[in-house]
Amino acid sequence: MNSSSLRAVEITPENVRAAIKVRVREDQNTFVAPVVHSLAEAYASRETAWPRLILDGDRPVAFVMAAFDPDEDDPDHRCGIWRLNVAEGEQGKGYGGFAVETVLAEARRRGQKRVTVSWVPGEGSPEDFYLRLGFRKTGRVDEGEVVGEFLLD
Repeated sequence: MNSSSLRAVEITPENVRAAIKVRVREDQNTFVAPVVHSLAEAYASRETAWPRLILDGDRPVAFVMAAFDPDEDDPDHRCGIWRLNVAEGEQGKGYGGFAVETVLAEARRRGQKRVTVSWVPGEGSPEDFYLRLGFRKTGRVDEGEVVGEFLLD
């Protein structure tokens, strides 16, 4: 991975098929919805969803979707990462961390102070990944998922 060749781009008619082809390892399917599901959810939540395709050069390597809804009553749902899919064969190369940093940068740009993420607990879950990036468990569980938070400067 060459960090200077990494970028997060908006999903467009020109790259939507490439985004849909980003698939996690089969054993991770219980932890994250497929990109096509996320894009349908983004379409239905156009006002708040923020889906991005992560490219290394021109090669799709990951997909991230955040939500920004400062008027949401539940503080855990005002600013957060909804999905992170790093393609099978591309994991462990820093693409997931780049995707999360992209969301954190957008949250800062929007004046947010806190970003949340949730994960299904269990062997193979992304919990350790998020904790390594600086998220901390809040002690809350939402629909069976552990809620983590990252406090922005």
